Amino acid sequence: MASLLSDIRTKYNTLSKNQKVIADYILENPDSTSLLSITELAGKCSTSETTVMRFLKKLDYDSYQIFRVHLAKELIDSPRETINEEVSADDDTSAIKRKVIAHTTTAIKDLEYALDQETIDQAVALILSSRRIYFFGVGASLAIAVDATHKFAKIGLDVCHFQDSHLTNIVASHMTPEDLIFTISHTGESMEVLNAISIAKKQGAKVIAMGSFGNSTMARAADVFLSSSTNDKRYHSEAMASRIVQLVIVDILYLTAFMHNEPEHYTALNDSRIAVSLNKT
Repeated sequence: MASLLSDIRTKYNTLSKNQKVIADYILENPDSTSLLSITELAGKCSTSETTVMRFLKKLDYDSYQIFRVHLAKELIDSPRETINEEVSADDDTSAIKRKVIAHTTTAIKDLEYALDQETIDQAVALILSSRRIYFFGVGASLAIAVDATHKFAKIGLDVCHFQDSHLTNIVASHMTPEDLIFTISHTGESMEVLNAISIAKKQGAKVIAMGSFGNSTMARAADVFLSSSTNDKRYHSEAMASRIVQLVIVDILYLTAFMHNEPEHYTALNDSRIAVSLNKT
């Protein structure tokens, strides 16, 4: 079962602007929040009690009192898990290092609750049953697509990726129902990615999408959506922690797929290692 604070972090990108203010306050002040009435919390966040209750509904709470009791219990049971510090202008290098590591570690731990086994199994089933897999991402997401291509190619799957969106669209227009397009986008609203999905779906291809917004256009178009949602901090670059989470998701998919047919995939992996060794002295 997900912790309360973990649930806030993984659902952060589904919240409204005012609800994110509440989430930020709770994540940054969990101890004091557990002592506040709903009126006091609304006041701290310069919002209304109604907005606080709408926020709690997103977390599946019908009662503020139950929410507060669960938060207090979590602080007692796992005090270290509540740390969610923002980088400040006064921080030295040591403090920045500590906070970035802590935030990234928390994001990875939250993945245990954000990504369920059924979704992983559905994605792996599509990967293993597809004739060819096309990984696609633009900008920072391209690095994730390259990493995924590299991993799955090593175990003998027919995979590829393209940096050029024109070439991606051309290839997508020739996909078949036996093919799979695996798209990566932090926001899920990149036009290059959405166009590639639209073209591929017209040819009957399946779609796996990975991103931070479960209500995005990309997520709604996918057969399987893999959530990498995190509440990246104010001073972090776009998709900073979620990029690391996406790499972890790729590793999970890769190893799950590998173990579905370990003897065959191990042989392919060994052949790949031998092939790469030819380029080493």
